[in-house]
Amino acid sequence: MNKTNFKITTNLLIMVLSYSCSKQPENEQDLIVKEINNNWTFSQSSKTDIFPATVPGCVHTDLMDNQLIEDPFYRTNEKTLQWIDKEDWIYQVNFDLEPAILTKKNVILNFKGLDTYADVFLNEQKILSADNMFREWQADIKPYAKAVNTLKVLFNSPINKTLPMLDALNYNYPANNDNSQIGGLGDKKLSVFSRKAPYHYGWDWGPRFVTSGIWRPVYVEAWNNARIDDLQIFQQSLTSQQAVIEACFTISSSVDQHVELILTDEGSQKELALRSIQIQTGQNRISLKCEIDHPERWWPNGAGDQYLYRIKGTLLINGKVQNEITHNIGLRALKVVQQPDNKGVSFYFEVNDIPIFMKGANYIPNDVFLNRVTPDKYEDVILRAKNANMNMLRVWGGGIYENDVFYDLCDLHGILIWQDFIFGCSLYPGDTLFLANVREEAVQNVKRLRNHPCIALWCGNNEMMWGWNAWGWKEEYTNQSPELAEKIWKAYADIFYDILPNTCAENDPGRFYWPSSPQETYYTHPEYTSTSGDMHFWGVWHEEQPFSEYEKIIPRFMSEFGFQSFPEMQTVKTYTEPGDRDILSEVMLSHQRHPRGNSIIKKYMEWDYRNPKDFAHFLYMSQVLQAEGIRIAQEAHRRAMPYCMGSLNWQLNDVWPVASWSSTDYYGRWKAQHYFTKKIFSETLVSPYMTSDILHVAVVTDRLTGFEADLRLSMMDLNGEIVWKNTVPASVQANKSKMFFEQSLYALLAGKPRNKVFLHVELTENGKQLAESFHYFAKIKDIDLPEVTMEKKITPVTDGFELLLKSNRLAKNVYLNLNETTGFFSDNYFDMLPNREYKIKFTSGATLADFEKDLKIWTVRDSYMPKD
Repeated sequence: MNKTNFKITTNLLIMVLSYSCSKQPENEQDLIVKEINNNWTFSQSSKTDIFPATVPGCVHTDLMDNQLIEDPFYRTNEKTLQWIDKEDWIYQVNFDLEPAILTKKNVILNFKGLDTYADVFLNEQKILSADNMFREWQADIKPYAKAVNTLKVLFNSPINKTLPMLDALNYNYPANNDNSQIGGLGDKKLSVFSRKAPYHYGWDWGPRFVTSGIWRPVYVEAWNNARIDDLQIFQQSLTSQQAVIEACFTISSSVDQHVELILTDEGSQKELALRSIQIQTGQNRISLKCEIDHPERWWPNGAGDQYLYRIKGTLLINGKVQNEITHNIGLRALKVVQQPDNKGVSFYFEVNDIPIFMKGANYIPNDVFLNRVTPDKYEDVILRAKNANMNMLRVWGGGIYENDVFYDLCDLHGILIWQDFIFGCSLYPGDTLFLANVREEAVQNVKRLRNHPCIALWCGNNEMMWGWNAWGWKEEYTNQSPELAEKIWKAYADIFYDILPNTCAENDPGRFYWPSSPQETYYTHPEYTSTSGDMHFWGVWHEEQPFSEYEKIIPRFMSEFGFQSFPEMQTVKTYTEPGDRDILSEVMLSHQRHPRGNSIIKKYMEWDYRNPKDFAHFLYMSQVLQAEGIRIAQEAHRRAMPYCMGSLNWQLNDVWPVASWSSTDYYGRWKAQHYFTKKIFSETLVSPYMTSDILHVAVVTDRLTGFEADLRLSMMDLNGEIVWKNTVPASVQANKSKMFFEQSLYALLAGKPRNKVFLHVELTENGKQLAESFHYFAKIKDIDLPEVTMEKKITPVTDGFELLLKSNRLAKNVYLNLNETTGFFSDNYFDMLPNREYKIKFTSGATLADFEKDLKIWTVRDSYMPKD
């Protein structure tokens, strides 16, 4: 890592928590920013009791902190806490304003986020009403501000606020994931009427907690003559010799006056541009151009360094600094390439003139209660993606536009973002007020995020075009009346073909806009087709098609697919009592939100595996099942490059402890799938697979230069005896997928039963292993996996322990299992060759005695064999 990046890394968490306007000492700049985030109280509007509150926060966590409700995630507590969203809540604070603030010409109160319907009063004077969780809300408080102030925010129930909107209609909007039944509302689905995180109303992986509160920070901002409202850094051109950037300042001015603008590279302390100009009363837009010689480029994870320039814009009047804004920017050329070919139209991301396969996942919010997602938790989830060799996350349209720290971390770690606008799996109103609200929301968020190099594209919504064309929405409304269908479609077109693309074009020119995910792929039972655009493939799971379909359904870009598993026992213990630990218990079913989830997992498991002997082993085997299924898809997608150039599984993370499609659970624990993904998304993949009794072995690499390697194939019996082996020289081409071995399985087996042998494939370069893979020719349930003797040696090392393992026979999906100890294994759920030593690092603060006592080692055979 270069020195510039190191400086950004060590200071990142401090930097991203600070307000975007530089908070220098007041005598150094005119702008004063004061946080109003301490000493808040809250109360139920119908009661007199007052309690301490946390801001930023929400009513549910404040109720918990004051021990007024139990943990909403524990057992079935969700059901008993649905009263909260039917009540109005009052948040209040008394705060002082210093003379230095009160004497300024401009004094503004800035709420970075109000969730969602709020009336705000300062000293008993109403100063604003809010109705959009995703917007900032500002009010001029100069006429009302005093030395001692009372600020009150009345949050109106989002349920009571929107019920009249639904009742006024003679039709419904589709919103299948709105768990209105849990909320005591019957079939009255209200989520579509509010500009609020849709997942708060429930989803098929999340609970229903419709929150209210001040969910982002509150500031008083005061200045005299002028301030920078916004600074956009726009890259006009980029070559290896020079980058040309344009800095566009948006400045609010109280008077006509002369100002100076300076643009500085903070890393080199070099002044990039200076402009002296007369500005007018009101808002001004002023541009400065500059050049950066021999620019360092920003690359996605795995393709190169993530070099960030720290660019500062300064506003001066009569030589005095008014305020400064600083942004980290990355210089890179990025485009989505859609070129006709003999199979359709391509869809891939080209970064710095290199086509790059997107390896990643869909990302949902990290908690139902957003104030609990600390910078450390953001860093953890981004590192989970990076350490699994991902280079892209899709910020899904049913969640939120994430906090600044999320995008700062993605910039730092090279994680590109497919950014949905927050619309998902529903249709929405099209009245004038709703559309105006959406427009302002889009403008604010595009402006907030546009300087981030991690933003790869803007996407209008999640699955709404798909729903209109293939889920019966269009037909349903047309059957009610053609006029209604036309009205509903016009609302869709107004948002996704007018407001959003025009907002992007006006405020972030050059960034790709995609109207809906998927946009050009429609599902017509029983076939998926995708020769252009992106695809969400749910034939596996929802349609209960076998995992082998993943090798048949290959799109240009797979932006959603997935399979569920349960979290491990340590996570399950956080929300259950011992008596709840049965898949069919009320508590376990309440933490499985898909109505057929358990039966689907059980059905797929019975196809490929023997029945687990108890609850704990069922949890383990559900993860093995998920991992093996998603492996088939991920490998097939990578093998199919350049036809297919993206694989984003559903989903990376969870909002609460639950059975879901996640590869890492609510507490950040890696499931088997995430360990598998780390290997599949490595720079180089070796991938054996079968078609019509022909064994194929492909090698895929993301390297940008070719190399010479050896492909070593070994057919073994379950005791490790070699039945057949071969070494194939492999000239691996840069950034390509290529087949290096094909042969009839019958010839390879030489009379051996399919269930008595397995294939081990290894790719080596100069004797060093680059990748390996195991392949089995029968279902695992049809293989009599041998009993193994496992040798283990544990050695203390820095930050944990080194674990050496050796098995006398094939060990399938070795699970290093801990009951109480916390920590992280560098590998888990892996297959072990007989008599080969495997070295695993366990990072933890545990003692050696506790680790040795707690560690259990399971294999697939242990999941169904009775104890001795």
